[in-house]
Amino acid sequence: MTSTQSPQTSPLPTPLPHGPLDGVKVLDLSEDIAGSFSGRLMADYGADVLKIEPPTGASLRRMGPFFGDDPHPEKSLFYLLMNLNKKGATLNLETVTGRNILRRLVPHVDVVIESYRPGYLADLGVGYEDLQKENPALIMTSITPFGQTGPYSQYKGEEVVNYAMGLIMSISGVQGKEPLKHGGFQAQYEGGLNGAASTSMALFLAGEIGKGQHIDVSITECVASSAMATQTMYPFMGGTLPRRPATGSNFGHPMPCKDGWIIVQTGGGASWADIANFFGDPQLLEPKFAEPAQRLRNTAEMDQVVLESIKERGKWDLFTKAAEARMLFGLVQTPSELLECPQLESRNFYREIEHPVIGKVKVPAVLFNLSLTPYQFLRPAPLLGQHNAEIYVDGLEYSSEDYVRLRQLNVI
Repeated sequence: MTSTQSPQTSPLPTPLPHGPLDGVKVLDLSEDIAGSFSGRLMADYGADVLKIEPPTGASLRRMGPFFGDDPHPEKSLFYLLMNLNKKGATLNLETVTGRNILRRLVPHVDVVIESYRPGYLADLGVGYEDLQKENPALIMTSITPFGQTGPYSQYKGEEVVNYAMGLIMSISGVQGKEPLKHGGFQAQYEGGLNGAASTSMALFLAGEIGKGQHIDVSITECVASSAMATQTMYPFMGGTLPRRPATGSNFGHPMPCKDGWIIVQTGGGASWADIANFFGDPQLLEPKFAEPAQRLRNTAEMDQVVLESIKERGKWDLFTKAAEARMLFGLVQTPSELLECPQLESRNFYREIEHPVIGKVKVPAVLFNLSLTPYQFLRPAPLLGQHNAEIYVDGLEYSSEDYVRLRQLNVI
């Protein structure tokens, strides 16, 4: 007789994984910001990521700034930040033994992230097609300046190159002057974000069909995709978004005040009367400024009134009053102000980590929040070769004698 009772369920809640990528194993072979950032994002949300570097260390270790201005391989800011939550081992892929070890590691992982010149790994006999023979479900994510194919694929790239080739520079800056490159490494971060996102999609499919794939991420295309509206506009109507004019209304552009810079946009929930009252000069309520067309005709005079009204006012006081007036308003925060930003502090954006060489340091950590599996800081960036014994002796079961020999031969 078949029972119609439902299976008994446990009264205890099912333990949540560390993150949505819990159980995923990743080999991160990349030496740049983009690939390393992609691996870090996966590590931040549960993946077990092993950073594989040459015995001399990844090139990112030699990229400043360095903690205490000491050009030490364990003190690079970018290496520290891009490799949080990872383990680390060394492996020389220029040696036959090193490539054989990589082949032994591949069956134990789900993902390989790399950022070498297209064709480099294939020339060594450890390209995607070679490694997939060892693990049919393997996903390889290749993040390069221009992608794996095309006439520019073999060209070297760098942040400013990708930014320029990806269109953003042509619409940034002031009309009549040279194109502007924003500060920082946005192109590299965009490449890393897209690498992590596409890898997560491929993992979902691999879980369904048991087969991996090769992901080709072009950093230049990642940058170009963020200018999609401009690219669509040009073939549609033969025009582009222009760079901002060198003269004209300060609205929408940074304006100096007593202790920094603010930016005000018209619109939102504030009327022109609200905005005029915020600046506190009755001239702004005169008929010549009453309508948008009139303000455009008298923009130089309006700018003079606005700038005069805020030159002795502090940006934080202006920020509070703008919020009360329901204005579209921002202030330009400095690095020290961002570090103490109450909004970021309330959301636990920064985390204090303790590194064995540089000690305690506060770093930006949380890019997004997942309600069931929030970000967790597990470990600082690995020291060079820190987990070699764990990977090669405990994991691949090399003997102690073999382990010493691998080091002597510069394989690890």
